[in-house]
Amino acid sequence: NTTAIPQFCHISHFKSDMPTFAVERARKAFLTGRSKPLEHRIRQLKNLQRFLLEREKEIAEAIKKDLNKSEAGTQLYETLGLEGEIVLAVKKLAEWVAPRPVEKNLLTISDTVYIQPEPLGVVLIIGAWNYPWAVTIQPLIGAIAAGNAAVVKPSEVCVHTAKVMEDLLPAYIDKELYPVVTGGVSETQELLRQRFDHVFYTGNSMVGKLVMEAAAKHLTPITLELGGKSPCYIDKNCDIPIACRRVTWGKYSNCGQTCIAPDYILCEPSIQGRVLEEIKKSIKAFYTEDPKTCPDYGRIINQRHFKRIMAMTEDSTIAIGGDSDESTCYIAPTVLKDVQVNSKVMQEEIFGPLLPILTVSGVDEAINFINKGEKPLALYIFSPDDKVIKKVIAETSSGGVLANDCLVHYSVSALPFGGVGNSGMGSYHGKFSFDNLSHLRGCLIKQLKMEGVNDMRYPPHTAKKLLKTLKCLLLINILENVSK
Repeated sequence: NTTAIPQFCHISHFKSDMPTFAVERARKAFLTGRSKPLEHRIRQLKNLQRFLLEREKEIAEAIKKDLNKSEAGTQLYETLGLEGEIVLAVKKLAEWVAPRPVEKNLLTISDTVYIQPEPLGVVLIIGAWNYPWAVTIQPLIGAIAAGNAAVVKPSEVCVHTAKVMEDLLPAYIDKELYPVVTGGVSETQELLRQRFDHVFYTGNSMVGKLVMEAAAKHLTPITLELGGKSPCYIDKNCDIPIACRRVTWGKYSNCGQTCIAPDYILCEPSIQGRVLEEIKKSIKAFYTEDPKTCPDYGRIINQRHFKRIMAMTEDSTIAIGGDSDESTCYIAPTVLKDVQVNSKVMQEEIFGPLLPILTVSGVDEAINFINKGEKPLALYIFSPDDKVIKKVIAETSSGGVLANDCLVHYSVSALPFGGVGNSGMGSYHGKFSFDNLSHLRGCLIKQLKMEGVNDMRYPPHTAKKLLKTLKCLLLINILENVSK
């Protein structure tokens, strides 16, 4: 994101180093080997957990200033999930770092064959502003668990949160291995000119392409957690009040600024009226008659995004909401109807509290509509019919899919979270974070014995040797099939 860029990188202070120096120092620290021992990784993770607990007040106050999130909302959507990830990593880390035995064949039956996870090196983590702790610290948990060094670049758009991260995080975890670099576009560009062993970016696809281009110059692997227009199909036979309640929650949490928020609804014309009615009820139940005064309803991050979102309403009919206040970046929970494929609101990811409704004749038309667009980060289906759910899953593609709810698949550490196509590449959460930020090294250890077995592979390659080799391979194949 390139808006609202404050230049607050205090070069004189040790914890806010210039990007180049921070990267060099992180690599130097990594090369000492101190990030690799299991004990070090667990200690740093526990220190990170202590930070989240002891600095709960400062974290909540900063997010309140940046996004108008309540203290309870900060815990629910930001820190509780991080604490759970840390607990899981600490519990499972010895298992994750251990050699992973693999299946042997008759040629390797007496050998040691395994996969050894090893650290990649120095990782760059570029965070986003919408959930500034969750999407920045969660990759850091994976980086620490995998034994890497990591340079953390919080979004400059969340000024207060970035400052808390910059000031307080180095007091809890190794500031040489895990430096925090603040600043705006110029600092991020300088970071991207450095050589890393992995780059982890969360944000939009336009910037994602620039990150990918920069990483390609060093052949650096990347993880791109992007977004897109995540569709939500509501089957006419489902429990519409419950479906709409869950969609309302998923859409308007964080004022719609969620990468996996349902971007638009697809439903049949016969239920559109009921869907509107139930969403209106849920908005009132969640955020009162006046969401502007509700402590649980957020604000748009800045005026540029406010104007971008409001412009999307121009060629559609406002069915619910529509109130706004540019001076406070407030946009009420809004539902749009009479929306067409070429409407402004359908041309890009909304990333705000607008919910368009488009009508389709049924599930087949919904699937065709979804498949005409880019592959989304999430896809939502509300239906009591398993056949409908499985049909949508089988005939579409998306980063993740969730039936009969919204957002909560993000919280399941046993599931990989990530995009496909235009919505991103690579995945994380739980063990997937560890594997994503590790090199899974194939290892084969043989003995200096039984050299006669190897005679067939050495020159000279005679017809007699070839026949012997073929017989040996045939025998191995027969024995392996019998053993199965």
